[in-house]
Amino acid sequence: MRLPADTVIPDDKITKYLLVRRARGDKSLWLQSGGYSLEAPERLAADLRAQLLSLDAQLAGTDAFGDYYETSGPLEGPSGKVLRARAIWMTEHLSGETRLITLIPDKS
Repeated sequence: MRLPADTVIPDDKITKYLLVRRARGDKSLWLQSGGYSLEAPERLAADLRAQLLSLDAQLAGTDAFGDYYETSGPLEGPSGKVLRARAIWMTEHLSGETRLITLIPDKS
């Protein structure tokens, strides 16, 4: 199944989580290796939309808040390096809105 084209990729998810160095669960160094940075966060959002949101999504689970989906594939960064990535998305039961939850390095 394909997720909606108007899926929300929150700015805060990019600028205050994915591209920021964290003591636990850091993804910023992995993303930096692909050329992503806080200086151009819109590039990561655009690439997530074009390269991962456009893939077939698999239902990954359901809870009281919504249905979770996963897309998995290559994410070619500004540096030209290809990162293997898994994106987790959720369609909220109350609003029907679909949004990015997280991005994970795909080590499979």
